[in-house]
Amino acid sequence: MKQEEHRLGVSEVNLVVRHLKLDAKKISNIHDAITEIDKLYGLDAVSFDERSQVLNLAYDASRLSLDGIEEVLAEYDIELGHDWWTHFKEGYYKFVDENIKDNAEHEAWSCHKSPPHNKRK
Repeated sequence: MKQEEHRLGVSEVNLVVRHLKLDAKKISNIHDAITEIDKLYGLDAVSFDERSQVLNLAYDASRLSLDGIEEVLAEYDIELGHDWWTHFKEGYYKFVDENIKDNAEHEAWSCHKSPPHNKRK
């Protein structure tokens, strides 16, 4: 099985791919925003399809979230599309990102070991 190489800070287990439509009226600074987004820790890939006005992202959701990417877009006065489908996907993506981050930080407990408060000496 071939192992794909990812950027520093990106784990295959937590890798997510996102596609978000941008507001077509406010994309004049998109290339500057993409350059800034490309520097974020945990990002694996970013691209923009000018024909469909879609921002394509691949990132490690345990290290980066859609909120962080939207902050960079807001700095360049770029907004997500205002249609219901884009808003629905944005909410779903944020929900999944939060779950991945929470699960990555959670220490698994097993019934085969003593709970932390009952350690035997």
